[in-house]
Amino acid sequence: MPDHSPAPHVAVEADVAIIGAGPTGLFAVFECGMLRMKCVVIDTLEAIGGQCAALYPEKPIYDIPAHPAIAGAELIARLEEQAAPFAPIYLLGRRVDALAQRPEGGFELRTSRDEVVRAKAVILAAGAGAFGPNRPPLNDLPAYEASGAVRYLVARREEFRNKRVVIAGGGDSAVDWALSLKDIAAKVTVVHRRPKFRAAPESVAQMEAAAARGEIDLAIPYQLHGLRGEDGALSEVVLATLKGEEKAVPADHLLAFFGLSMELGPIAEWGLGLERSHVTVEPSTCMTSLDGVHAIGDIATYPGKLKLILQGFAEAAMAAHAIHPRVFPGEALHFEYSTSKGVPLG
Repeated sequence: MPDHSPAPHVAVEADVAIIGAGPTGLFAVFECGMLRMKCVVIDTLEAIGGQCAALYPEKPIYDIPAHPAIAGAELIARLEEQAAPFAPIYLLGRRVDALAQRPEGGFELRTSRDEVVRAKAVILAAGAGAFGPNRPPLNDLPAYEASGAVRYLVARREEFRNKRVVIAGGGDSAVDWALSLKDIAAKVTVVHRRPKFRAAPESVAQMEAAAARGEIDLAIPYQLHGLRGEDGALSEVVLATLKGEEKAVPADHLLAFFGLSMELGPIAEWGLGLERSHVTVEPSTCMTSLDGVHAIGDIATYPGKLKLILQGFAEAAMAAHAIHPRVFPGEALHFEYSTSKGVPLG
């Protein structure tokens, strides 16, 4: 995916700032775009997709209308395609540290990269809040992260073609990506501290069968112990048992899947009505206690709320229609079906 991010410290102007690039955030781009509102999307992860991309990209989702089953990564790809005609600006790999109302109206947001974003309205689509990877305690980790040698999610499989890949973890992400990458990587080694995995039993059985055929190496019971390389280029991942026995595995990439740490972060300080780490909203508009700030998806709560992606999609539509008068004051909004109006471009 191309990098849509502007240079750091440059102010971005948009009609709506969407915090969160998961499914509901991406669909909010479409709903706002259908009403001629320009969006900027901000997310802490380096790629769009939220939990769908980070936790279960190849797991099927069964409750998306018109899709009896669709993988998380495929759903995100389709949502990105649906939003693309409206040219959203993506600011990825940064969080929103501050939110302030502007005297002349609208909001000013400041990101962790010291960028200023100005918007007339804000949509919180942050899922369970800002989240990022649990990082292994390894020396020189930042240098390898910066070069892309160490990663915590996979945006494109092709980047690992003919590469030596070490995958650490025992959950669905580790097992799923081991199965996915074994056909294109030069070598895949899965590192886990014990024989029992937390992933779906069928997936674990497939991985063990692939290991028996020599398609995947299993390093059990080992843990990550160190990284070797030069100038951010990885050459070996050092593993160790609990008894201190070490071995080095040649590697170009380390994929560390130790889960995500989730927290509301700075959002908790914005004066929004909170209920058990969720933001309370008015159900018909998804408006929070702060006029002009709406919340949709898993972060939003109200009586009867269901934590389903499809309900988040409906909330995106309601929030977009509620925001329209703020962006176009005095302009009547005549509801039309998309089959009648088409997709308004430009």
